[in-house]
Amino acid sequence: MQPSLSVIILAAGKGTRMQSAKPKVLQTLAGKSLLAHVLDTCHQLTVDETIIVHGFGGEQVKSEITNQYAQSSITWVAQTEQLGTGHAVKVTLSDLPTEGQSLILYGDVPLVSCQTLAALKTANIDGMSMLTLTVDNPFGLGRIKRDQAGNITAIIEQKDADTDEQGIKEINSGIYCVDNALLHKYLPELSNDNAQQEYYLTDIVKMAVADGITIAAIEPEHTFEIEGVNNRQQLASLERTWQSKLVADLQEAGVQFADPTRVDIRGTLTAGQDVFVDVGVVFEGDCTLGDNVYIEAGCIIKNAHIGNACHLKPYCVIDSTEVGAAVDIGPFAHLRPQTVLADNSKVGNFVEIKKSTIGHGSKVNHLSYVGDATVGSGVNVGAGVITCNYDGVNKSQTIIEDNAFIGSNASLVAPVTIGETATVAAGSVITKDVDAKALAFGRARQTQKNDYQRPTKK
Repeated sequence: MQPSLSVIILAAGKGTRMQSAKPKVLQTLAGKSLLAHVLDTCHQLTVDETIIVHGFGGEQVKSEITNQYAQSSITWVAQTEQLGTGHAVKVTLSDLPTEGQSLILYGDVPLVSCQTLAALKTANIDGMSMLTLTVDNPFGLGRIKRDQAGNITAIIEQKDADTDEQGIKEINSGIYCVDNALLHKYLPELSNDNAQQEYYLTDIVKMAVADGITIAAIEPEHTFEIEGVNNRQQLASLERTWQSKLVADLQEAGVQFADPTRVDIRGTLTAGQDVFVDVGVVFEGDCTLGDNVYIEAGCIIKNAHIGNACHLKPYCVIDSTEVGAAVDIGPFAHLRPQTVLADNSKVGNFVEIKKSTIGHGSKVNHLSYVGDATVGSGVNVGAGVITCNYDGVNKSQTIIEDNAFIGSNASLVAPVTIGETATVAAGSVITKDVDAKALAFGRARQTQKNDYQRPTKK
């Protein structure tokens, strides 16, 4: 039987160098807070207990994370004094089970992978495992000291390292998997008898070695998995590193990017083969692209499913929309939430659609607003058509049945139904239902005054 697994996430830091009123762990990377990245990774594991240690801006952190993870059980522990990493873990002891294991993670180290954490847990056979990394330039970082047999004997901080120890290139990430029994034993014994007068978590390694415990170490697949964020420059650098990784994975899956450095994926993007993405495109939330999708410059796509062989022209905004196959959209189209476009439909330039369904082969080509509407198959909606769905209090439905033709500049005042194969004359204001195959027009009779004299400037 696998031992129970707890996760302790240290998220109490102020992040002074961020120069922000927002706590550091709530700063965003790829559209998601640093702390949310860590939590999402942990949720891919089988975790029995999640403990978050909060400090600066704790109520703000609790509020945002609780709202975002309403279905998750999280234990919040306050670190009222910033007395070091050892102290931060120590304050969890009253909530930490005495049995099982704990992963010790950091709210400002967002990109450690689920695979790495699973391997770290598996490596903990004797009571403790840790994540280390071999780097070319270890300056300023804690060195992993090993004996001749290769066993870890200590973590040596930069300021305490002698010349030989400074040559060690294996460094400590600060991420551990430790038996809870050892945490309950070692943490109360930590001392702050050091220059910083802080309780160092690294001291538990020395205690474990003294108890004859063999400490296992593994290295992550990617260096960025242990990179922390302390200032805006580091945040921007890690953002580009992560974006490069996301793009590289999509390229391996068959996606072509006009410029891999000029795209942002702020969520999850799944794509088929032979997809093309031009520069300046932003994906947010959960997005899916079918095969042979062609996306031109500047589009923003959020929580959308785009079917096979669709063409998105420049500068479209597509939010929470379901798009069928072989659909043309844009340029400058705005598809708002709960929009559904059926196969072979077309939405043209400067068209806004909200909470509406556009049927198979229907066209809304120019300068139109369609809201709270159901549009059938084979419908043509002319330039400048508006569904007047809001009376100042209530939203009402417009129904346009199959093969109807809506002339340019018509206003359809909902609730209203346009029957199958009906025609609405250009410039009409339609306030009543139109029967199938009928022609409806509602506009003032044209009048003419001959020899009209325009006003002249006085």
